[in-house]
Amino acid sequence: MPLSTAATDASSPADASGEQLIRRFAWQAVDMLDWLAQFGGETDGGVTRLLYSPEWQQAQTALSRRMLQLGFEPYYDEAGNLFGRLAGKQPDSRAVLTGSHIDTVLHGGRYDGAYGIIAGLIAAAYLRERYGQPLRSIEIVAFAEEEGSRFPLTFWGSGNATRIYSADNPPPVRDADGVTLADAMHAAGFGLNRFEPAGRNDWEAFVELHIEQGSVLERERCAVGIVQGIVGQQRFTFEVTGVSNHAGTTPMGDRQDALCGASEMILAVREEAVKFGDPMVATVGQLTVVSGASNVVPGHVHFTMDARHPDPTELDLFCRTIEKRLERLAGRSGLSLTSRRWMTAAPIPMNAELAAAGESSCRARGLSFRSMYSGAGHDAQLFAAVCPTAMIFVPSRAGISHSPDEHTEPEQLGAGIAVLADLLHSLAYR
Repeated sequence: MPLSTAATDASSPADASGEQLIRRFAWQAVDMLDWLAQFGGETDGGVTRLLYSPEWQQAQTALSRRMLQLGFEPYYDEAGNLFGRLAGKQPDSRAVLTGSHIDTVLHGGRYDGAYGIIAGLIAAAYLRERYGQPLRSIEIVAFAEEEGSRFPLTFWGSGNATRIYSADNPPPVRDADGVTLADAMHAAGFGLNRFEPAGRNDWEAFVELHIEQGSVLERERCAVGIVQGIVGQQRFTFEVTGVSNHAGTTPMGDRQDALCGASEMILAVREEAVKFGDPMVATVGQLTVVSGASNVVPGHVHFTMDARHPDPTELDLFCRTIEKRLERLAGRSGLSLTSRRWMTAAPIPMNAELAAAGESSCRARGLSFRSMYSGAGHDAQLFAAVCPTAMIFVPSRAGISHSPDEHTEPEQLGAGIAVLADLLHSLAYR
């Protein structure tokens, strides 16, 4: 994939050396990502690093030491978020924050989350080397948790940093082994009033660099994605009720088969999303046959639907349309249908000025780019309500993520770090 659409422009805010710098960033990133992947690393190249697990603790401890070696001042907050501070000349000014999450999904990859942390360290260390001490402090963060892989909640790390959650009063949730979030946190040494309080309001801006986790950038041969916002979501559970009956004695024409009806509805969800067109997406991710066996006509089925779009009006229209269509299908088959919407999340825009600065960086560096929306949730969405926030994407090979096959080419990693360095320079040095 070509990284450049034009000759490198020497007016790039943070550097004038262009492709040489990107190569330097690329191999620094590969080395550090390989190093970090050993904590929770698996034999097939996957990584499992769950919140407060031994592997998670090892990774945070190793990162803290690496931050110190690189000249940052490391410290934890009470939730276990790890920060590395590069102090500015104006100690009372608001700090510029960048980073991502240290946890992974089960059997995940080495780039999701980790890349944003490593990239922040590389970019900030480079800026200090080239320009000296910043005016505003730069802080690199390894958020304790984002994925929801161990406990049934997400954004525990950034949620504490933005005061949505509190380590003093964690939700009463348990993992698969029955361990509470509070007990796991305390066992790892956090939530015991030993560290900095979680939750601050002195951020100048937050910038998150992340792999795309989709195929748009690779398909369109773009080096960088400038995220305009994170899509809105609505999630439903649909319950289809028919009549359970004997599989051998009930004629086909007399059946009220809830599973057949649900199957038609699931296909209708896909057809309607395709009809609406990109960027609408809708997914049926769970299907449960409540009353069914190999010799029973199913009488009760429920399934979920996850619908996402950056425009809340369009998302509402889709959901209303699909509910009406499913009701018609149920009536035609003699079935009853109930629906329950259990999640509504509004689209979250990123800061327009920072997005424009990211585009300017790409133009100055001759990097191909496109504006886009994130179909996945990220820590940045919590910070958007707290301070000016930006997200930068780099390509994911074949769109694969949450997998040992997750991969981004080294020069693509380097290009993202170069744009991040430009944004940090504009925020912290001017």
